[in-house]
Amino acid sequence: MSNSDKQTVQKLFSSADIKINGNRPWDINIHNDRFFRKFLAGGSLALGESYMDGWWDCQVLDQFFYRAMKAGLWGKVSGDMSILLSMIKARVLNPQTISRARKVGEQHYDIGNELYRRMLDKRMVYSCGYWKNANTLDEAQEAKLDLTCRKLGIKKGERVLDIGCGWGGFAQFAAERYRASVLGVTISKDQAQLARERCAGFDVQIELQDYREVQGKFDKIVSIGMFEHVGSRNYITYMETVHRLLLDNGLTMIHTIGRDTSARHGEGDPWVRKYIFPNSQLPSLRQITEAAEGLFVVEDIHNFGADYDKTSLAWQRNFEGAWPELKNEYSERFHRMWNYYLFGGAAACRARKIQLWQIVMSKEGVEGGYKSIR
Repeated sequence: MSNSDKQTVQKLFSSADIKINGNRPWDINIHNDRFFRKFLAGGSLALGESYMDGWWDCQVLDQFFYRAMKAGLWGKVSGDMSILLSMIKARVLNPQTISRARKVGEQHYDIGNELYRRMLDKRMVYSCGYWKNANTLDEAQEAKLDLTCRKLGIKKGERVLDIGCGWGGFAQFAAERYRASVLGVTISKDQAQLARERCAGFDVQIELQDYREVQGKFDKIVSIGMFEHVGSRNYITYMETVHRLLLDNGLTMIHTIGRDTSARHGEGDPWVRKYIFPNSQLPSLRQITEAAEGLFVVEDIHNFGADYDKTSLAWQRNFEGAWPELKNEYSERFHRMWNYYLFGGAAACRARKIQLWQIVMSKEGVEGGYKSIR
């Protein structure tokens, strides 16, 4: 380490009111002086990797992230050539072909159902909760599921497609509360297995299948926390697929994390793409609506991205509380990685750098106008 490296990093962090080896909850404490050179060379990817390796700590990570993101700290660090090359590769190739899309299922969702069972709510819903009138994670997730069903106007006996059904939380809820007949599809074998168990006894069918392979017609189609894995090269394909599957008088809804500016594939946080969601890409509203042009009428857009802050922190508390039982199955490096991910997600929404949208669309426009539900 050179003194100039340390001084440069100190200056960068001071712009976000973060001190090196300070005593405030959001200050960063360095355990390995190699951190300074690594961070300057590798940017946000190096920041995350060095945290996973125990090179630095922070008392309250989400407060550190919040200040760094509000100050635009990541944009002030260049990063290395390998990141640039991965971005170029992603723009040339289609990372979400049917075969490549399964990678996120294997790397993120097939890492142990017990981890998610302990981290999530009782319905195992792995997406942003709706906290308007909720005090607990269970209440927030049930409120979100009910809000989704009401926005879609799901009725008894209607056939509903749940794209990216996870562990069956929405499918079970829609079948149980609204008496719908639900087909849920997922590319995660672990999710499919547990979803079938959890939805037993309800009018729910779970398939290990890519959304592009689905056949049939549906009254309502929903994707909750799945569109982040579609990729910009496939946004039009997604819309065309849903248009093909949806009845003419049906409704569809996308529940997705999003970003304020449009990005090509390979852009975004390289640490998240490498360690958490491979081949992921957050869409912008422009990219979603452009893909829908000529196919759908956008009836309603609802942003409750600030609720993801509470949701992610609730997951982190559950995860940390369960760690004494989980640590026999996972390494300490995984422990640090997962906390970094959960705290970072909370801070990004708190800083309003990413959003959470529910977007309702129809094929031909709702006669008389769609009535927004909140």
